[in-house]
Amino acid sequence: MQAGRRGGAAVAALSALLAVLLDPGSVRSQGAPSLQKEMIGQWELATTERSKTCVVTLKADTTPQGLKLELEPGCAAALPFTKDITAWNIKGLGDIVRLQDAAGQPVIDFTEVESGIFEGLRTGEGVYILQNLAAARSLAKSMDQMIGDWSMVRGSGKVVCGLTLTNTEASGDNFQVFLKPRCDPAVAAFAPNQWRLDRGRMILMSASGQTWEFEADDHAQWRRVPDSADPLIMIRGQ
Repeated sequence: MQAGRRGGAAVAALSALLAVLLDPGSVRSQGAPSLQKEMIGQWELATTERSKTCVVTLKADTTPQGLKLELEPGCAAALPFTKDITAWNIKGLGDIVRLQDAAGQPVIDFTEVESGIFEGLRTGEGVYILQNLAAARSLAKSMDQMIGDWSMVRGSGKVVCGLTLTNTEASGDNFQVFLKPRCDPAVAAFAPNQWRLDRGRMILMSASGQTWEFEADDHAQWRRVPDSADPLIMIRGQ
């Protein structure tokens, strides 16, 4: 009797395997309904640091080309490639959010890189971010709070440099930063002239392309990473 059960189980397993081999799409599509449901609503399509943004409303209604969407009127001016977007869909293994043209071809494909944050690449242009609109606006508020005077201090509390973060656009999605006089030689040699927020980190950049990265701690300060025995910390200007 046990042999019969084992034989039946083996046949069932083989049948399931054959079903997958003959129709792999049946497995690949299992994740699509879940992601599709999660994507319904308003999203912000933007450059990595939100210097150019566009609000996209993803809908559940179907069209011959895919699922309906709406782009706010200023999208084409901010992000020219969006003028070709007419619909959206879920592709791949149910894990790709595709914004597509009238022919069903991808204008840009997004994959989730963090919870609720999707990243897409357009060749020759760069990376774009698709993020829940409410979360994106919260990020914008955080960035606005970064503007102003800061001090770089060592773990001992010694101030080694003062600098000003601005919202004046520099290159790409970066913004201008200015050092104040009498900085520590190491900071003066680094000479950052641009900054940005990137996935929860503050990044300072020099003209030569060197970068210093800082993460927020529990004291409304930003600590350089990787950490060291003599940490470098950014605090609101004193």
